[in-house]
Amino acid sequence: MIILFLFITFILLLANDPLRPTQYFVDSFSFVPSITYRQRALPCTFRRSTTVRSSSFSLTGYEPNPLYDENPPLANGIDSVKWMEPCDVTARRESAKEFLGQSGGASISPLDSYSKSEIIPLFPLSGMVYTPYTSHVLNIFEPRYRAMYSDILLNGTRRFVVTMSHPEKPGCFASTGVIFYLKDLKEVSQQTEDQIKYICEHEVIGRVEMTKVLNPAVWGTRDTYLKVEGKILEEDSLPLSASSLSEKEKEEITQSGADTQNVFMVGSMEEEASLRRSFAFLVDLQHELNEDVRFTRKSVPTLGVGPGGEKGSLWSTVRLWQSYTEQRLVGRQNELQLDFQEKLVKFLTEDKDVKEDELPSAIGFSDLSPQLQRDVQDLQQRMSNELEPLVLESTLTMQKILEAPDHAHRANLLRYFVDLERKRLEAKRMLKTMFTGVGGDKGDKGQAQTPLSSQGIDEGEQQSQQEEDNDAIGGVDFEADDGGFE
Repeated sequence: MIILFLFITFILLLANDPLRPTQYFVDSFSFVPSITYRQRALPCTFRRSTTVRSSSFSLTGYEPNPLYDENPPLANGIDSVKWMEPCDVTARRESAKEFLGQSGGASISPLDSYSKSEIIPLFPLSGMVYTPYTSHVLNIFEPRYRAMYSDILLNGTRRFVVTMSHPEKPGCFASTGVIFYLKDLKEVSQQTEDQIKYICEHEVIGRVEMTKVLNPAVWGTRDTYLKVEGKILEEDSLPLSASSLSEKEKEEITQSGADTQNVFMVGSMEEEASLRRSFAFLVDLQHELNEDVRFTRKSVPTLGVGPGGEKGSLWSTVRLWQSYTEQRLVGRQNELQLDFQEKLVKFLTEDKDVKEDELPSAIGFSDLSPQLQRDVQDLQQRMSNELEPLVLESTLTMQKILEAPDHAHRANLLRYFVDLERKRLEAKRMLKTMFTGVGGDKGDKGQAQTPLSSQGIDEGEQQSQQEEDNDAIGGVDFEADDGGFE
């Protein structure tokens, strides 16, 4: 059977769709199951077996997470994220100030202080959330952003803020963003016939908390780029957990003469250890249920939980978690398409007499049969209804992690989302056990283990040959920064 590489793109005809910025893969779908990582599509065979692997240890209860157990971080939906005032509201107020003679100008300030508010260019980038200590390439073509790059080069700052846009309110942006620092710029206007002016390489060097847009009126006119007032946030260089203590408790520790650095470090180490344990339980559960997208067992002992931005830090695990949620969404998208893919191939080979080795790489919507056109529309609606909320939830999750005030809060927040995924998989396991009668918490020898014991950590090396073969056939190994996932 010849593997069919078909790629067909359909644009969703959804009028006035507020979630459009977050639908970077809802608007199109490929007809070969694949998982995309860093703009590289890898073929993936989805498993259909109902066999459930035996777990090597019993899942225990969840460790308390006082910061978020009683106050779930996404309980208020979109409003769970901190947003700046919409540009149109600010513009109306600034117009009133100008009428009263209270207006004032502003210019881009140099990067000379981390403790004072600064005026920085703003570059909103749809519903994508970027994290510190990553690298990104942008193609610049809009006149206003061409002007922005010229300005940051001339004044020597070479940086601007990137933040996500509100999914429902135009001109409203998340109040916490990241700082893009321009590393390299190539002018390609001649090669692209001025369709693209610059190809720019950036490093994300930190976070910034913004208070307001200083020139909100230009959001509507698009005459130039936006400028914001904000404070650049210092990242934790040591695993301090002072944020988990009240001001009174911190003062008492300081007055007692104790080594505050060690006290705070112990607290943060406990939070890091809790995250490691929860992650280990999740990985074992993913392998027990033979999940299509899952973390490797080797990722457990190498999980990054420390402060800072180097490999092995908590930020590297945040990036890994973001990739994992994206691949799960893409996997679900591909599953929704499988039935239509079969119908499409049948239509081309039987109704159109196209040979299997001559199947086109693309086909227009109008070339489909009336029934297939209806099937496409139904599929689009189903994907929109099912995937849009998941995409939005994933985006808000990353924004909440970006907003976390320090390392300790970030570790607790990520553990909360890891625990949520564990609960989802435990419910899935319960359903499989009910309908197949297969399952259980004990290993092959009936001995319960903890995932962070020395034996549990090395369990990835002790997989049976059959399990390794199954992973090689049905999984995709990702060369992520942190050991990755399959």
